[in-house]
Parts: sequence; structure tokens; C-alpha cells
Amino acid sequence: MMNTVIEPPPRPSIEVAGEAGRFPIRRIFCVGRNYAAHAREMGFDPDAEPPFFFTKPADAVLDAHPAHDAAIPYPLATQNLHHEIELAVAIHRGGTAIRPEDALNHVFGYAVALDLTRRDLQIAMRERGRPWDWGKAFDQSAPVGALHRAADVGHLAKGRIWLSIDGMVRQDADLAALIWPVPHILAHLTQAVALAPGDLVLTGTPQGVGPIEPGQVVRGGIDGLGELKLSIRER
Repeated sequence: MMNTVIEPPPRPSIEVAGEAGRFPIRRIFCVGRNYAAHAREMGFDPDAEPPFFFTKPADAVLDAHPAHDAAIPYPLATQNLHHEIELAVAIHRGGTAIRPEDALNHVFGYAVALDLTRRDLQIAMRERGRPWDWGKAFDQSAPVGALHRAADVGHLAKGRIWLSIDGMVRQDADLAALIWPVPHILAHLTQAVALAPGDLVLTGTPQGVGPIEPGQVVRGGIDGLGELKLSIRER
């Protein structure tokens, strides 16, 4: 056991549906603008570029299965917190230069996830040509529902993905509308970095992103993966 000069922080992990064991998180990669309608609502051409990525720290994850009644305070330093519902892909086999036809062999399973975004900070950094970290990579910015093994649910290429605020549906689309499907996301990502067991990949959000206010309840789901639930408290 390594001798450390401070107490090591706990290893972030997420629940696995129906199991006592948990999935440990190593890194979180997020795909930007991977639904055409969302790219357009953000003012971009969805046909102009290959997939691009940003990251969140592993400890941004938060168990948000509806049974847990997860709640977070309205994040610091923002006046414009946005919701982005996404399909999360959990990796159990690493590799580089993975071919699309082999990519699904590296997938442990799937979950419903939120990419919470401090939109005002993201836009301010983007306009100055600076990194997005302050807008994307903050505390508890990656709530995740229960992870489902691919062996149990299959590999998801279609199915409804949706999000509601206080019962009103805001985002409603189908996974089939992904510009870059999961195998191509993983193949492209591994041209630049080595995927490793414990990595989590968020695959982009459909149109309908918007603000969340203190006191509101966010729910979201994907066919076959159940739901997540998150309440936003006052600071």
C-alpha cells in the first residue's frame, strides 16, 4: 500500500443496476454538439467538423437514480445553469486506435447522464478562446443514473432520450439522431488518447437545452435504461 502524505480521496464510482458492486470512474470524456438540431440551436453547423471532446473530473459524478432523491445546491459562480441529457457509455476494456467495428467490445454498459453546464461561463470562455472547464467541469456536474450492463440491455443505437423540468418535457429525441454513434465516437477518441477501464463517455445532448432554477426537479430517461432524478436547492 502506498504511503501518502495526506489521506487519499475516495475513488468516485457509480451504481450498477441490480448489483452490490459499483463501477469505478477513471475519467469522463464528453462529446460536444453531437445532435444536429442541438448544434443548430447553439449557432453551429452540424456538418462542419468531426466529433470533439471536453472532460469533467471523475468526482463530478453523482448518483442520481430516482430512489436516491439526489439534490445539489445551485452551483457557484453562475446565473445560468443548463441541463443537457445524455447517453453515458462505460468502458471496461482499454485501447488505442480502436476500429469502429471493434469498439462495442470495449463497452461495459450504459446509463442516463446529465451534463450540467454553467452556460454563462462556458460562453464567456468560448468567446475569449479559452478552455470550457469553468463552464463544464465543476462540482457535481455529472449526475448519472444506474449503469446497466450491455450484456443485459444490448448496445443502444436507437430509443427515446428525454428530460423534463417539474414534469414539463424540455428535451425529447431519439438516440438514432446521434451524428456520431457510439462506435465512431470511441474510434475517434482513441486516435488521440488511450481509453482505459473505468472511463465514462458522454455522447452529446439533443435539442431543447435550457435553464434550471433553484427549487426545480429534473428528471430524464432513455429507453431501456430507466431514469435519473435531480433536485436543485438554493445555494
